[in-house]
Amino acid sequence: MENAMADHKQDTESVTNNQASDTALEKKQKSQEHSQEIPATDSEGYLENLSDWNENVAEQIAQSEGMQLTEAHWQIIHLLRRFYEEFELSPAMRPLVKYIGLHLGKEQARSIYLMQLFGDSPAKMASKIAGLPKPTNCL
Repeated sequence: MENAMADHKQDTESVTNNQASDTALEKKQKSQEHSQEIPATDSEGYLENLSDWNENVAEQIAQSEGMQLTEAHWQIIHLLRRFYEEFELSPAMRPLVKYIGLHLGKEQARSIYLMQLFGDSPAKMASKIAGLPKPTNCL
């Protein structure tokens, strides 16, 4: 009986230790995902290879620009990537505002709203964070 209890205790400790190491491994992997370096960029910080983009990269680019992304940012970022897929270019401010108006509504389709989210050059900053090329009509 004592041997059976000792075996059970040892099995329980083993399972607990395995769960703890699994949790530690998961935390380490997530930490590494978030602490990865930003992939190669040009001199202005735009990704050189569009396929390097993912949401973790977007978070890193935003953090390097002193921004914390919110759901409102993500709406614009995903819509911007959709624009790029559809037209194969990054929009300047006017086409971006028009596209947002068509897909998200008038409230978000305002320059002031976009400037509150992305600063003085919303089309440029949002494109950078979205992993897209710099809009051609932006200085």
